Amino acid sequence: MGKGGALSDGVVKNIILSYTYVAIWIFLSFTVIVYNKYILDKKLYNWPFPISLTMIHMAFCSSLAFAAVRLFKLVEPVSLSRRVYLSSVVPIGALYSLSLWLSNSAYIYLSVSFIQMLKALMPVAVYSIGILFKKDGYKTSTMSNMLTISLGVAIAAYGEAKYDFWGVLLQLGAVVFEATRLVMIQILLTSKGINLNPITSLYYVAPSCLAFLAIPWVFVEYPVLRQQSSGFHFDFVIFGTNSLCAFALNLAVFLLVGKTSALTMNVAGVVKDWLLIAFSWSVIKDTVTPLNLFGYGLAFLGVGYYNHSKLQALNAKEAQKNVQSADEEAGKLLGERGEMERGKRVIHKLNRITA
Repeated sequence: MGKGGALSDGVVKNIILSYTYVAIWIFLSFTVIVYNKYILDKKLYNWPFPISLTMIHMAFCSSLAFAAVRLFKLVEPVSLSRRVYLSSVVPIGALYSLSLWLSNSAYIYLSVSFIQMLKALMPVAVYSIGILFKKDGYKTSTMSNMLTISLGVAIAAYGEAKYDFWGVLLQLGAVVFEATRLVMIQILLTSKGINLNPITSLYYVAPSCLAFLAIPWVFVEYPVLRQQSSGFHFDFVIFGTNSLCAFALNLAVFLLVGKTSALTMNVAGVVKDWLLIAFSWSVIKDTVTPLNLFGYGLAFLGVGYYNHSKLQALNAKEAQKNVQSADEEAGKLLGERGEMERGKRVIHKLNRITA
């Protein structure tokens, strides 16, 4: 702090950088969602092949990650044995492929605004699956908050003007698989001390994700694409820029979480959702009803309270660590002081003997 309580240049710089990272992440996340909707929607670009689109993303991201790790040596690869890769990384790749496939498929049936409202169920899914796998403990207050979020989303769904059961089922499935993936990352990777940044994550996970996506693609989309091959020309500009945005979004996640925190990304995600709802209503002309907004507002309050509770828990944990480290430091000082006192007594005895 400078004179008059003014913020120092370093603090101001950090604040500006933090807001810059948040703005970049919101912009790229916003762009990828709207771009995917544009490509998949039958009323817009009319290319309703979500598995193919996701495979293009994975192939593009795998190639760039391979180049960054192996060719240009920009990032050091993590040492993983074949057993660890098959038992830890491959299951995460399978869950990621299912999450992306279902979430991209939902854009064909649902509006962008309604999808964001359904995504508010993510904390509910993560907490519930965390309890199931014993990564989280059951708390009545937290579960009550989860029920509030669920009620808000249910009200938003009831008020949806263009409700599509199949689309809702796809998006809810995507939420469940994504929540499971996040919990399994903690169980299979973090608990084993394996930390992957977005480049190494794509380097290891994207190829397995691509392989898993190829299985349903052969049976679901390939026969249709083969029939339409004569009338379709691959647009390198559309699919290239779309894939580049998806890759950049992964880097933005690393910047945002690495330079701020995962909680900041959660809060920024809420801002992004409201912006997407406003964009969907004003530009895409999706119908957003008052009941939609009331339900999502209720869910938003629940998510906000959940993030606030997580922040308090993190602060309490950090304070406990500081107290423990301070106690350890004090113990060391007392030990050193005791050693010095003993040394003085020995020297004093020796002086008396020699005298």
